[in-house]
Amino acid sequence: MKMDISTRKDIKLIITLFYDKLLSDKIMLPFFEEIIAQNHLEAHLEIITDFWNDILFDTNTYSNNVMQKHLDKNSFLAFKKEHFTIWVSYLFDTIDANFEGEKASNMKNRAMSISTVMQLKMNIYKS
Repeated sequence: MKMDISTRKDIKLIITLFYDKLLSDKIMLPFFEEIIAQNHLEAHLEIITDFWNDILFDTNTYSNNVMQKHLDKNSFLAFKKEHFTIWVSYLFDTIDANFEGEKASNMKNRAMSISTVMQLKMNIYKS
């Protein structure tokens, strides 16, 4: 039986493995090329880890506006439904391969909710 997500370190593992998948995908890579070119990947992973740590453990370390960041990116590199499908799939696969339990389920549920809201805001949601 796998353990549940219980620490920020667990979240960092998920995010690191998840980004390995995203960055290996030619469809997803363009969204991260600027971060890589500026050598900001590690800092980006820390920020994303803070975001999920706040969600799962009710901390207060993430200070950006996740929605605005994605809307800004969408203005010059358009998101499509396919991008969100891939994003959710890779995140779920990463979580399921390493963890199970209430926090793992909560992370997947919140990811699906975030994906849906972003698609609605970008006018690309199709049920």
